[in-house]
Amino acid sequence: MKTILNVIWLVLSGFWLFLGYLAAGLVLCITIIGIPFGLASFRIGLYALWPFGRTVVDKPGAGAASCVGNVLWLVLAGWWLALGHVVTGVLLCVTIIGIPLGIANFKLIPVSLLPLGKDIVPTDQAYGGQAYGQQQHGRPGF
Repeated sequence: MKTILNVIWLVLSGFWLFLGYLAAGLVLCITIIGIPFGLASFRIGLYALWPFGRTVVDKPGAGAASCVGNVLWLVLAGWWLALGHVVTGVLLCVTIIGIPLGIANFKLIPVSLLPLGKDIVPTDQAYGGQAYGQQQHGRPGF
């Protein structure tokens, strides 16, 4: 089911959202200071290209630098990208078939606004307790 939703997503909105993140990432990578923001844009763009089966989780140990970076991101690119998710989400919700895709678009808004300090992991790892190096027995992996 994830593959079917991802293919429909790719055709209806994923490719265009990916291009938006790619453009934002290229503009942000012009300066050395903007490179971390550009890389975050590329990471989220790949997530927006093929989102079903993956989820966003908080990075452990993300500190004050992520908070300051998120404020800069919000001003430079975040609100434009979030606006793109709002518009495509509303347009997808017009049809019954597009409602799940519109809801998925709305779920991408928080990470498009504040991406630093977040990580994108497969859904089974995030909910199975294996995100961030944990082994199956619950012991931390090294």
